[in-house]
Amino acid sequence: MAKRVGIMGGTFDPPHLAHLRISEEAREAFRLECALFIPAADPPHKQGRPITPYHHRYRMTELAIAGNDAFSISDMEKRREGPSYSLLTIQELAAPGDKELYFITGMDSINELHTWYHPKELLSLCHFIGTTRPGDPVDQSALQRDFGALAKNIDFLEVPGLEISSTDIRERVRRGRSIRYLVPQAVERYIREEGLYT
Repeated sequence: MAKRVGIMGGTFDPPHLAHLRISEEAREAFRLECALFIPAADPPHKQGRPITPYHHRYRMTELAIAGNDAFSISDMEKRREGPSYSLLTIQELAAPGDKELYFITGMDSINELHTWYHPKELLSLCHFIGTTRPGDPVDQSALQRDFGALAKNIDFLEVPGLEISSTDIRERVRRGRSIRYLVPQAVERYIREEGLYT
């Protein structure tokens, strides 16, 4: 039986508690053996926008997942040149053929999936888990229109409504406000010690 692996990609600028909770919910609901966090080195959807240097985002993610043996981290997108397209990452991970891959992401990303780099090829290689908040509608007809039979590879998971965003956290730090209970304590300490987002 193929090993089920969750993929948690993102900029992680910074990683926060919602990232961790969503990954844990998905791991439990879909019986994933592990969740692999992959910080984007050169996120294509943020071209031309300032982002924190990769080594800081990688280290914060490493600190965030510490303590959960089912979570691990990879720098594979840093080792690859060019934009961090999810398709290239999934192709690399799927190459040995001994894993069943589950890409974990929010419904906002699922709704924009048709704009991603070769989304149909991506859907042919892995499952997607679209996390929804309680009461959020899912537009199945739009997914069928965009992806046809491949839409069956998109599953949905309702998770507790943790209204946390990296954008808000960065703004809070800039304004000198508390980010306690929004990020793991080790991440909060790192942000403070490195003077990030000020």
